[in-house]
Amino acid sequence: MKKTLCILFVAAAGACFAQETPAPAQATAPANPISTSEKGVYGYISGFVVAAAEKMPEADYSFKPTPEVRSFGQIVGHVADAQYFFCATATGEKPPMKNIEKTKTSKADLVAALKEAVAYCEKSYGAMTDTEGAQMTKLMNFDLSRLTLLSLNTAHLDEHYGNMVTYMRLKGLVPPSSEKQPSQGQK
Repeated sequence: MKKTLCILFVAAAGACFAQETPAPAQATAPANPISTSEKGVYGYISGFVVAAAEKMPEADYSFKPTPEVRSFGQIVGHVADAQYFFCATATGEKPPMKNIEKTKTSKADLVAALKEAVAYCEKSYGAMTDTEGAQMTKLMNFDLSRLTLLSLNTAHLDEHYGNMVTYMRLKGLVPPSSEKQPSQGQK
């Protein structure tokens, strides 16, 4: 009997608490919630990638943890090239062949090329609507939606940010995503 009363008391207390706690306000969805969300995630990740490229010292752009992998600078160039490929394909344009990974070696040139590639993609993400994002296109003989291509671009960027983080940690640097971030509402 005591056990039953205890359970009823806990349930009643929970019900009272639930009634006193206001439900969180629902955010109004933007006109294109899916493409707007994807653009936000891309902006978050691309910001870290650019910050990592800027933070790594020039002397460490040739750093490779093992001979079989890309150098830090080659990763920056590869990411820049991939931005053009994915974003152009998603918007139906012919991907500009920049060949950044193979032609640029200095930190200044690679950071500039990366920033230009991110700006190119920001236009693609910014112009994409949910309706346009649902249109199908081809990528390597796969039928994919345009928005899926942008999502793949973000995933690819995140994958290589993980490589950049590892290289930075091996060099004793704190990657941008691990630096102290300001609290929400603080500037």
